[in-house]
Amino acid sequence: MKHRTTLLTSLTAALLGTALAGGTTGMAGMQEGFLDVNGARIHYVSQGSGTPMLLLHGYPLSGELFARNRAALAAAGYRVITVDHRGYGKSTAPASDPGSLQTYANDALTVLDRLGVQKAIIGGMSMGGPIVFEMYRTAPQRFMGMILIDTIANPASVVEQNLWKGMAQKAQMFGPQSLAPELLKDMLTGETRAHRMGDVKVLTDIVKQASVAADVAGANVLATRPDSIPTLKTITVPTLIIEGLEDTVYPPEFSMKMQQNIAGSKLVIIPGAAHAAIFEKAAAANRAIIDWARTVR
Repeated sequence: MKHRTTLLTSLTAALLGTALAGGTTGMAGMQEGFLDVNGARIHYVSQGSGTPMLLLHGYPLSGELFARNRAALAAAGYRVITVDHRGYGKSTAPASDPGSLQTYANDALTVLDRLGVQKAIIGGMSMGGPIVFEMYRTAPQRFMGMILIDTIANPASVVEQNLWKGMAQKAQMFGPQSLAPELLKDMLTGETRAHRMGDVKVLTDIVKQASVAADVAGANVLATRPDSIPTLKTITVPTLIIEGLEDTVYPPEFSMKMQQNIAGSKLVIIPGAAHAAIFEKAAAANRAIIDWARTVR
């Protein structure tokens, strides 16, 4: 009877902890829920236990970009946390603050607070990279390590600024779904687009979930991002850089430049992958992350 009482007490405590976090726990150890953060309602997924690892998606995607990474990384001993930035995926945002670089960074840090995570390996893909840099400038003590995935530290050139402004205008005129054809040709290689239509559909469906306001806000973040090259020289935590060999948005040269400016960083270039290498070649990306993360203390 005493054993049964102890078991029930433990179960009640576990369920209460989940309820306080606003989530539900699935059979595979995956917790999913919503948190009211800085005026927005942020959707998150947490899977596994052990060293926390927060992964931030790019534009105009959601945390489901990492659906092929969570289980493998969790099985290797990590608590993998993904969020949908405000206005993307299942998250919502107030009209007064649809999103900015500082807001995305503050949202992510607050999610860590609300989930009881003091320090984590923090990674970002594409737009997630500038967000990670902003988080590091704001709270470097929260980082155990850093992962930069198909991203860039340079500010946007005039050409790139106009590209993102065009994306915002297109979303306003024709809706979020109109961005998918334009973006998918860069996210996935031609080989994948021709022969793995399921991958195309997954990313297309994710792009369609974003709100128009989020598409505009994210495009503005990318167009006006600050120069983070000086920040690279201040990074003292272990850093992994992952790059798709066929990335045409931010080609390997930019990752090589980051690697040269971050002391002790490691660069892994994945063949047969474009801008969404973390999704397109998930197995290779998972191996790279696990091999590197085992060296992080």
